[in-house]
Amino acid sequence: MSNRVEERAQTPADDDFQLVSSCRKGEIDAFEALVEKYQKKMLNVAYRMIGDYDEACEVVQDAFLSAYRSIKKFRGEARFSTWLYSIVMNLSKNRMKQIKTRGAREVYSIDAPAETEEGSIRRDPPDQGPSILEQMEKKEVDARVQGCINGLDSEYREALVLRDIQGFSYVEIRDILKVPEGTVKSRLFRARDALKECLKKVLGDL
Repeated sequence: MSNRVEERAQTPADDDFQLVSSCRKGEIDAFEALVEKYQKKMLNVAYRMIGDYDEACEVVQDAFLSAYRSIKKFRGEARFSTWLYSIVMNLSKNRMKQIKTRGAREVYSIDAPAETEEGSIRRDPPDQGPSILEQMEKKEVDARVQGCINGLDSEYREALVLRDIQGFSYVEIRDILKVPEGTVKSRLFRARDALKECLKKVLGDL
């Protein structure tokens, strides 16, 4: 009886439970399936946090490596995706501090790829589709928006990215960031206000 209670306590409604269980048994294929499922979503979050595609790729690689090494310690008290997002957010914030410390923050380039639901917008334009001018204009707008996001303090940036870009609920963000729900709402309000003022300035010239 106690085993059943313990099992229910450690297995919340999580689509990834079976894959995670297999990972804990050392099945590499199961972890590869999780990577395939979440790598684009994690890259999107890391990119929006850091503002640099290459740095974001490294963060996501580190995050999956960290998750793989720690998977046996994962207790199932939260969804696997929530746990993984927490790792990505923490590593992204650490990477931002490293970039700031070494003074290597570069001006965002309009040639950098922008993450969308379908993946990255490639640097090289396709042969067919929108004209080069249209693509450049879109990338310039994306660059200016990302520049405004980059200007936010990390605590405001993460709330904005998780809520307005990734679409998480306040409860999910609370669990990812491990802060009270009221704090999430307060940070999001300030982030939106700051972003709105920045966008008024940078997009007014377009």
